[in-house]
Amino acid sequence: MLAGLIFATDDADDRVGTLAATLPFGGLTLIEFQARLLIGAGVSQLLVVVTRLTPELLGAIARIGRRGASVDVVRTAVEAADKLHPLARVLVLADGLVTTGDVLSLLTEEGGDALLTVSDLEAAPGFERVGAETAWAGVARLDAKRVAEVAAMPKDYDFQSTLLRVAAQGEAAHVRLPAALSGGAHGIERDSRALAARGTIMLAVLVSKPVVWADRYILAPLARLALPPLMARTVHSMAVAASGIVLGLAAVAAIFFDRAAPGIALAILAILVFTIGAALSWLRDEEPLAAFQRNAIPGMAALAALLLGHVTSTSDDTATGWTLGIAAVVAAALAERAAGPGAKRRWWGSPVAYLLIMLPLSIAGMPLIALAAAGAYATTTLAAAIEGLRDRP
Repeated sequence: MLAGLIFATDDADDRVGTLAATLPFGGLTLIEFQARLLIGAGVSQLLVVVTRLTPELLGAIARIGRRGASVDVVRTAVEAADKLHPLARVLVLADGLVTTGDVLSLLTEEGGDALLTVSDLEAAPGFERVGAETAWAGVARLDAKRVAEVAAMPKDYDFQSTLLRVAAQGEAAHVRLPAALSGGAHGIERDSRALAARGTIMLAVLVSKPVVWADRYILAPLARLALPPLMARTVHSMAVAASGIVLGLAAVAAIFFDRAAPGIALAILAILVFTIGAALSWLRDEEPLAAFQRNAIPGMAALAALLLGHVTSTSDDTATGWTLGIAAVVAAALAERAAGPGAKRRWWGSPVAYLLIMLPLSIAGMPLIALAAAGAYATTTLAAAIEGLRDRP
């Protein structure tokens, strides 16, 4: 059983009477973001350690409870030990911690007590030292008995610091935080302005992982440029999704009325907007909207190819366009399925890559060659993906 322990005891540095855990973060509160990461890591029980309950914290806890995990509020180590199953493994997040799912995954595997650490020279403000040259990076995996050991100590001890000392004295393993893994988004923040800035970094991390060339060198950089101003102006996620839909409809209309090049360009722009919107919706805990936009990306590319094939076949009174369009879409879908997550190579195709291949040929007035080129690219990607499947153990 995997449980989560979140500390929400310290006040914000720049807002008197406001808990740092309830500061705004990407349309949520920080504690809601932390809870999402823990639930995503497989946590089924959440304990929130508080010293006082504020209306903002009560609202955040109620919203967390609607995500399917049980949530208990505790004030002391004694209460926490009573709530935890004796055999539970506990993922601990420090008060005010901002991190990513990739960082958290370092400690979600089976194993004994472990502390996420950085060198003292790399330690961000708020990281507690656990050795002469080592600082705790705010995440720990502990046995439930460690909480019980803290519960047996005097009640005036600070729960978080004492739990850390107990773990360190129990010779918990040190798991070093790779600098490249956090993308600069990992740290402890209790200042609202600094937290907002770190939220911008978090957005950049969300869109910086694509492997395929078109997504990595075109979509991701443009999305990183667009996301910070959208966040700063608190643009609604639905407005971004609606913009993508409008652009997609405009692309469909342009291709249908035999304006292939503008239509494909609009389809590429719609995919960019959906990429931005999916990241924005994910951060704001709007998973259905994020999933819709993620699915709309390949859907937009497939619709553009099929419609271009239909228009070309209707115009030429042949089945060539239909055949090429369907073949390209089927090959691309099979390649995506065969590749699987994390198994792609830089040169492989992707929805936006196929459209980028088609765009210059459409501008040159060669829609059939554009479809044939996209289909050949998708087929080559599929062949490489199948070969990769054979090489896997």
